Amino acid sequence: MYTTTYESPIGILTLAADEDGLRHIVFPAGSRAFETPEHWENKSEHFIQVSTELDEYFAGTRQIFDVKLAPEGTEFQRSVWEALLAVEYAETCSYGDIAHQLGKPKASRAVGAANGANPIPIIVPCHRVIGAGGKLTGFGGGLPTKAWLLAHERGEGQLFEFTNP
Repeated sequence: MYTTTYESPIGILTLAADEDGLRHIVFPAGSRAFETPEHWENKSEHFIQVSTELDEYFAGTRQIFDVKLAPEGTEFQRSVWEALLAVEYAETCSYGDIAHQLGKPKASRAVGAANGANPIPIIVPCHRVIGAGGKLTGFGGGLPTKAWLLAHERGEGQLFEFTNP
């Protein structure tokens, strides 16, 4: 596995990939943060495309990513992550919406668990999934990060600076 760091407006992200594609984006804080394993090799040259696309996303000029993805998960998780890719930029949906889209209307909790296990946040936009009542719900990078990403996509990101508690 190759790794590098990426300086973003929401903190330093750790990127990990192999020959199959991008496997992880890891937030600096929150429930999904982790230390990079020692056996991962630091090679920034493997991340030119994803770094460029993230630069464009944070600049507000990219809404869809083209980088090759290689997330690992169960068949159900991968189906949820695929559904997330269809949630348009600056739009939101609920866990129930995704469950219905997958033809499993009673699977909202399972969708939530798969959403929470997404190893490639931002690019696979799990931040666009909110609670049925419109409330922001759990996010691996923390709720302030989720709020910032949603505001950024609505063109409101420049109205407040991100601070991670």
